[in-house]
Amino acid sequence: MGASEKSSVPSNSMQRVKVYRLNEDGDWDDQGTGHITVDYLERSEELGLYVIDEEDNETLLLHRINSGDIYRKQADTIISWRDPEYSTELALSFQETAGCSYIWDQICSVQRNLHFGTLNNETFHSANSELRELPAVELSTLPLILKIVTECGITDQMRVTELILHDQEFFRKLMDLFRICEDLENVDNLHMIHKTVRKIISLNSQQIFEKIFEDEFIMDLIGCLEYDPEVPHVQHRNFLNDHVVFKEAIPIKDRLVLSKIHQTYRIGYLKDVVLPRVLDEATLATLNSMIHANNAIVVSSLKDDSTFIQELFATLRSLTTSAESKKNLVYFLHEFCTLSKSLQMVQQLRLFRDLVTEGIIDIIIDILQSEDKRLVLTGTDILILLLNQDPNLLQSYVIRPEGIPLLGLLVQGMLTDFADDMHCQFLEILRSLLDSYSLSGPQTDTIIEIFYEKHLGQLIEVITASCPGGGEMHGKSAEGNVIKCSSTKPEILLNICELLCFCVLHHPYRIKCNFLLNNVVDKVLLLTRRRERYLVVAAVRFVRTIISRCDEQLSNYIMKHNLLKPVVDAFVANGSRYNLLNSAVLELFEYIRKENLKPLMKYVVESFWNELGKFGNLSSIHSLKVKYEQSLENLGANASISVVDSRKRVDERALEKEEEDYFNEDSDEEDTASASMLHTRRVQAHPVLPNGSTASCQTLSSRSGGLVDYDDDEEEEEYKPPPRRHMDASDVDEGTLESLGLKRKIVTEEECGLVKRQRLDKSSKSKDSVFTTLCSTLSQAVLPNKKAASTTHNVSHSPDAKRSSEKENHEEKQSDVSRSR
Repeated sequence: MGASEKSSVPSNSMQRVKVYRLNEDGDWDDQGTGHITVDYLERSEELGLYVIDEEDNETLLLHRINSGDIYRKQADTIISWRDPEYSTELALSFQETAGCSYIWDQICSVQRNLHFGTLNNETFHSANSELRELPAVELSTLPLILKIVTECGITDQMRVTELILHDQEFFRKLMDLFRICEDLENVDNLHMIHKTVRKIISLNSQQIFEKIFEDEFIMDLIGCLEYDPEVPHVQHRNFLNDHVVFKEAIPIKDRLVLSKIHQTYRIGYLKDVVLPRVLDEATLATLNSMIHANNAIVVSSLKDDSTFIQELFATLRSLTTSAESKKNLVYFLHEFCTLSKSLQMVQQLRLFRDLVTEGIIDIIIDILQSEDKRLVLTGTDILILLLNQDPNLLQSYVIRPEGIPLLGLLVQGMLTDFADDMHCQFLEILRSLLDSYSLSGPQTDTIIEIFYEKHLGQLIEVITASCPGGGEMHGKSAEGNVIKCSSTKPEILLNICELLCFCVLHHPYRIKCNFLLNNVVDKVLLLTRRRERYLVVAAVRFVRTIISRCDEQLSNYIMKHNLLKPVVDAFVANGSRYNLLNSAVLELFEYIRKENLKPLMKYVVESFWNELGKFGNLSSIHSLKVKYEQSLENLGANASISVVDSRKRVDERALEKEEEDYFNEDSDEEDTASASMLHTRRVQAHPVLPNGSTASCQTLSSRSGGLVDYDDDEEEEEYKPPPRRHMDASDVDEGTLESLGLKRKIVTEEECGLVKRQRLDKSSKSKDSVFTTLCSTLSQAVLPNKKAASTTHNVSHSPDAKRSSEKENHEEKQSDVSRSR
């Protein structure tokens, strides 16, 4: 068949394509729109792609399929390749996915046969290519018709499709023949008719589908498919006639809409029930495309009918409408909103805005208060569809001060037991409304404020009332209805934990205020006492989410209230079992180690190592202990370096004026100065303790005067400094500051006594300057360490601690001045 004959091919959306060519600038030029076929080239035995323009029947593209060409299928509707004849890239963009799949399969088949050298007339050029019409549909010709439709090659499929569509009486005669054979119980002919019909369906022609799915043929067609010789006989027609009932909640007057509704159901039944195991991917895609197109026609027609929409909502609001009728109307509304997905995005948004204007949210609020739980879940499905289109459509109703609060109904629904129909629609809706990242603005802030003020406590009370030790408490809904929470289903508790984790991630400031003031973390950790292992894992995941905020106040709160104890206890009780709980706790420890959260690492190791030491063979716990020990070593080294540097700077400032006089004194004065310098070296060698304080006052005073000769090695063995603990401003109380100031005063008094005794032992007024130097040296030898300790201890920079330190420094300076005088 030549190029001139391609124009006779009937128009089909499955064959409709756009041709694109890549230009020198790297842009795709549109070459036009036409219909594609695969057929033999003129005066050749080679197959090629023909694209005929849909307007003027001119040839847009003629491409010979080569075994060496590389064809690419992209996005289910595009086939592209490099054409060596034009030295450029070509692309075909198909209107239908089914058409793209069909042509792609043909290209692959041609290349496969070319590659194996089996391309011949038997494969692609059978006797059907010369066929001008189908045989008359009779009992005697059934074998021939079956042979024609079964043995047609790739190119012959198009030809057979043309002949079937050209014969207007083909399907009517075939169905008449089926009824005759069924009446005569001629099983052999029924099997033959079944194979013929199934093969015609596999031709994957949308025009054939539209014809056989009409009311005139559909039931007989399904009857033909009942006689599959490979499976037992199934009465599909009896089911459709006796059990399938079409309900019209609101009468639909448009006949086209009714026809498309019925056709859509039949296609779905055929696809999902009758022929699911024999349909190939391309045919399945064509049937789905037809369903999608029919849905779009139905929804578009109904939404444009203002009378229909108004009648629907008027009936829903009417007090005279029965409960059963309202239920059917709600189900219809839900299906109507679901089918709107077939529309384009702009049309979907316009439709939902019109529905909101008509009062669909008020209808849903009434549905959420129904006793029928299936009806409530249907209402939440409609809300989710609204949220997916435009969350602002729902937000304005949530913050309304008048009427029934929608947010309270959603929280109430989240705490309701829906038995086997338990779903997470309420959780999904609440997360969408509270999402401060995707949604921002005054409406979102108001919704978040309402939730934390009125409903967060209700969720926490459900947890405490459902856990051992939490007490038998009762929550109240927004309307004041008492909720008995002691028998709350575990699935509800799990959903609450999911919502709380979401709040931790999206509302860091609010959770810090609410969680710390109301002991929310403590109450959620009551879930670790539940026997359901997945609830214990949910509690661990909640703590892990809080720690991931890396917030100092939250970390201090966890350490101060020992909130990781329930987690560790649950881990220890779980033993060596490798399960979700084991993995969740180990991941928590691993996170603390990797993020180098030193306060939490110190807290875990020092507080729970007796319990965790049993699991030291686990890499996560062993690595945590190693990291903790390394941090202690680094902390000690840094503290020692800090003290030496501070001492050096202070000594340089203190001796600048007196250094020259000091070296002019006699040997006795040098001995005294040597003792002072020995003391200085000892103080420098003594590090600041990990808790931020220096050594004891008695040790400092005795060493500074050299009155008692302590054994250094023995003293180091007895002294075991506690590990450094990171303290927050809230942890430093007034008693600690007063104690620190008292120790400093004791050291100062002992230093003064030491100086007096040294003055009595020395005689000569010329040595006054040396004594002055000694006093200054001794005072400076102690003060740097105390100042370093104060600085290390007061990590939170509290105003009280700062004023106390300034006051003490002022007193010490006055003491130095009095001694020098």
